Amino acid sequence: MNAPAEHASIARQHLIDPEICIRCNTCEEICPVDAITHDTRNYVVNFDTCNGCLACISPCPTGAIDSWRNVEQAKPFTLTEQFSWDLLPDTTALDQLEATVMGAAELPAVVQQITEVATAGQGGPALAPWSASHPYVNIYSPASPVTATVTGNYRLTADDASSDIHHIVLDFGTTPFPVLEGQSIGIIPPGTDERGKPHLLRMYSVASPRDGERPHYNNLSLTVKRVTEDHEGKPARGVASNYVCDLKKGDKVQVTGPYGATYLMPNHPGSSIMMICTGTGSAPMRAMTERRRRRMNHNEGGELLLFFGARAPAELPYFGPLQKLPKDFIEINFAFSRVPGEPKKYVQDSIRERADKVFAMLNDDNCYIYICGLKGMEAGVLEAFRDICRANGADWDQLRPQLLSKARFHVETY
Repeated sequence: MNAPAEHASIARQHLIDPEICIRCNTCEEICPVDAITHDTRNYVVNFDTCNGCLACISPCPTGAIDSWRNVEQAKPFTLTEQFSWDLLPDTTALDQLEATVMGAAELPAVVQQITEVATAGQGGPALAPWSASHPYVNIYSPASPVTATVTGNYRLTADDASSDIHHIVLDFGTTPFPVLEGQSIGIIPPGTDERGKPHLLRMYSVASPRDGERPHYNNLSLTVKRVTEDHEGKPARGVASNYVCDLKKGDKVQVTGPYGATYLMPNHPGSSIMMICTGTGSAPMRAMTERRRRRMNHNEGGELLLFFGARAPAELPYFGPLQKLPKDFIEINFAFSRVPGEPKKYVQDSIRERADKVFAMLNDDNCYIYICGLKGMEAGVLEAFRDICRANGADWDQLRPQLLSKARFHVETY
């Protein structure tokens, strides 16, 4: 989305927190572009030199280096200002500055979309698992997106299936774009809407693990369904979904984000994951599963339990690859609702079939539950949890707040 001409562009400025910096010189030594310097008081980052490569982040012993502020592109904090600080400036400016760029009427829709996706269905504020890696968020805004290149577009569902779902691979080249399993990105469709305004961004969950769709590459994947009808079943062409599904290899895409600081997978050894999804809600589940699969030799342990629903096998993304995963690595429970000659089966039915296992995992403090998919599946899943708890002498309405307080229950439905 382009900024109105009368407003300045927004930039994300890399800073160093003077309160916790111990002046060890690690960041200055490791910076590959000599963007960091110091005086007798502070270590500082040159806005005009820093390219956001993040090479200095992990070696910092205190985390002081991992500090960021939104600023006007033409008015970043100068080195002189940074040298004088005892505290980082309190800008609290993500929404305020982006409102300046996007226009007050357009900002709420984007912010509300991001907030709702991050917290919908949980029944309370969301927290990240205690062992989750630190997420980077809002590095690229609608006013200052990053350009990615399409390196793959593969149809995941059968040609004769009613659902047209694609696996899209985006490459960011040398531009830093760090993402974790469970995070989302925004894509800005080109062109304007019926009012002549630029299209708002659409958000998509990342379907690849943190080290890339191809290991150790600066790329990621998405799982996108082509929208051909509205919620009432009437013909409608989804602007963003059709744009993304029609992308060709080599096409350029405007991307924002990453987004999401709570729907993240646990990293500590022994942690188990229960995943419940339908359709493209499989994206974060694929990311988490692939992360664990690539680290099978690291003895992270813990169980993986997946409940995956679709109308039929031909309409279920990643059906083939899922079937090839070792049975002792992940337990998969499919639920198909439109298979000729068979009764309708939904994810909540599969959950009830594994009631003993589900109840045990709900009460295991090392198990984390993730739900993702269409809003319509949410009520059925929660009711299944309620029934399973009741059958075991427990109360789901009392258990759910406990799960939330321990960051063990995560829902993203749309």
